[in-house]
Amino acid sequence: MSGPPQGPGPVRSMSVGGNGPPSAGLQAHTPMQQQQNAIPPPPPSSGPQSQQNLNQIVLEYLSKKGYVRTEAMLRKESDMMPQNGSPLVTKEIDAGGAKFVKAFDLLRKYIDESLELYKPELRKLLWPTFVYSFLKIVGDYFSKDAEAFFASYRSLFERDHADDIRALCSVLNPVHLEDSHVAKLYLQNKYRLTLTTMPFYNLIQFLEQKTFDGGETILNIIQANLNIVTVERAVSAERSIAAILSGGNAKDDDLPAEDEGIPGHAPGHPVRQQQNQESEPARIRLNLGPYPQEQELQEDVRAALEEEDARNPPRPGQSSLVDEYEQRIKREPTEDGPSRDLVPLPPSLARDVSMEVQKIIEHRDRYRIQGRTGGVGPAVSVTMFTFHNTYDSINCIDFSGDNQLVAAGMAESYIRVWSLDGSPLKGKPVNGVEETQPSSSRRLYGHSGPVYAVSFSPATLNPDPQGPSTSASYLLSCSADKTIRLWSLDMWHCLVAYRGHDSPIWDVQWGPHGHYFLSGGNDHTARLWATDHIEPLRIFVGHDNDVDCVAFHPNNLYVFTGSSDRTVRMWNTPNGNCLRLFTGHTGVITAIACSPDGKTLASADDQGNIILWTLDTGRRKKRMRGHGKGGIWSLSWSVESTVLVSAGADKTVRVWDVLQETSESKGADGLAGKPDAVALGKGGSVSGGGGVAGGKKASKETGVSTDQISVFPTKDSPVYKVLFTRMNLVVAGGAFLPGVGR
Repeated sequence: MSGPPQGPGPVRSMSVGGNGPPSAGLQAHTPMQQQQNAIPPPPPSSGPQSQQNLNQIVLEYLSKKGYVRTEAMLRKESDMMPQNGSPLVTKEIDAGGAKFVKAFDLLRKYIDESLELYKPELRKLLWPTFVYSFLKIVGDYFSKDAEAFFASYRSLFERDHADDIRALCSVLNPVHLEDSHVAKLYLQNKYRLTLTTMPFYNLIQFLEQKTFDGGETILNIIQANLNIVTVERAVSAERSIAAILSGGNAKDDDLPAEDEGIPGHAPGHPVRQQQNQESEPARIRLNLGPYPQEQELQEDVRAALEEEDARNPPRPGQSSLVDEYEQRIKREPTEDGPSRDLVPLPPSLARDVSMEVQKIIEHRDRYRIQGRTGGVGPAVSVTMFTFHNTYDSINCIDFSGDNQLVAAGMAESYIRVWSLDGSPLKGKPVNGVEETQPSSSRRLYGHSGPVYAVSFSPATLNPDPQGPSTSASYLLSCSADKTIRLWSLDMWHCLVAYRGHDSPIWDVQWGPHGHYFLSGGNDHTARLWATDHIEPLRIFVGHDNDVDCVAFHPNNLYVFTGSSDRTVRMWNTPNGNCLRLFTGHTGVITAIACSPDGKTLASADDQGNIILWTLDTGRRKKRMRGHGKGGIWSLSWSVESTVLVSAGADKTVRVWDVLQETSESKGADGLAGKPDAVALGKGGSVSGGGGVAGGKKASKETGVSTDQISVFPTKDSPVYKVLFTRMNLVVAGGAFLPGVGR
């Protein structure tokens, strides 16, 4: 035997190739052969060497020379080698990223086939499983497999975990694991999740049954990298939902109230510390910007606006329509808006161009509501349409977007539509026969139970009679007969009956761009529909009681549901996940509305309280008080998102300053006062035309918050609908019910 090697000089019988760097690689020698050929043993005086010592010498040499893959393979074989140095028993070495692909697909398939009740919480497992699988593949030196795995599944998480995806996409080598801050965070911490007991145990049982089909891989990830806390799903109790989402159970002290995910890092699920105002806000990223227009639609709208400017030049001091449109486009933070791929809409038509043009005209020419000056709130008046001789049979009303029609849903199972100006309602000829006696109202028959909500499709008034019609074309209605019906306002017939709810349906609303609509009912669920699908696209499950009211976010990406369980939820439409849970109401939620700028949500209850929520943080902004008990049945925002109007069972329409701070803005949870009001259920009625109510407050009214600008009491008409038009004018509708509550 020769003495110790003198540096990395020539080694006898050593050939190059194999697993080293591309310029050096070793031939297909085993690590033992490399040891014998490349590293001469120490002098005889050092004594016999154990197998472990010899391997260590070889590993140090390979590390020094940079043969990282060879070193990794030798470490694996060394770990499997018996301590007594007996011959290595052949074992199957991990097959790179293939086993993780197999395992991840197994988990996805299981979640997709699970009950709708369990899907939202089980989906929380996908992100940490994806991350730790990817990091494991990288750590095992399978760079190409890691790259392929990452590319295959990254699209599932890009919206909710965009920052982490960007950070991990450059991690393709074990050295990068030490350089990447995000990778180190995940590897040095366990990912925390909260699951209810039943779906967790079902999952474990399934994975054990599928041990050789990827189940063992998922179980290893759960055991090594996840901290799953199981909680019981309470049957009732207000705290049951909050306990599940905050990582606790029925007792507050049993589990720490901390965010899910990696401690100190963006959580994987939007939870907060039991609605603590001092806790960090919910940090799931929300895309609250406007829905992006098609490039072709933008060009057509711009061309149409140029023609309109040429026909009707702007007055002195007035901006042109093209300038108004350009400013609107520039104000849209496209990076904060949703992708059109997430919420696809049908291709634009000539009608859509005309609607956008009219919206720009109305936006420029609107009555501008300025902020408070000298302590005086903005002047807002209300046009009230009062319906007479209804005998308490009208349950709901809605005004069309072009301010031409009003519809009422009746307890006698039909819908009645009026023209607001009393002009005849004409329909298309039936079988080529024109109507002989057009009327200013129509009745729509088809439901077999009371009609609880009606909603006109989006519309604008097109002043050009030669252009495409932009008036309301369709009407939606929902009923106790468990159906939603789509009515044609051209033919005055029912086109489709949508079935899916298994109980009465309390509310239905069109999306801001049409095509999609949302319903909520007695079966504790809300459902997202599209006009071209007979079945719901999404089912939103999570409320413990009836879903009484629903609303869309202006960009179509989110929806809101208010429930008799006294909570409001915000849902993601592409995947059906619940993103926010708003708690704080002391009564049943009776109305919700999202501001036009997409940043604030208003919700109202039957105790007379209105609460404003900041969507980005999920925190309460303030509580507004003044309405009497019985229900606030309608909310509407001004174009600038600075003023809110509300109406309800106390027979008043109230105007609120959203920007003014009050004691409620700082977290004071006072209860509403008790004005002298009539407490009616949500089944009032509506019919006819009327005037503007005055501004005198009721004599017994107490507990009104300082941000109330004005109040308009009616004589004896509970108000079922109030609406800010795009011109910032307010219309309201109610039924004259003399003697009710006296």
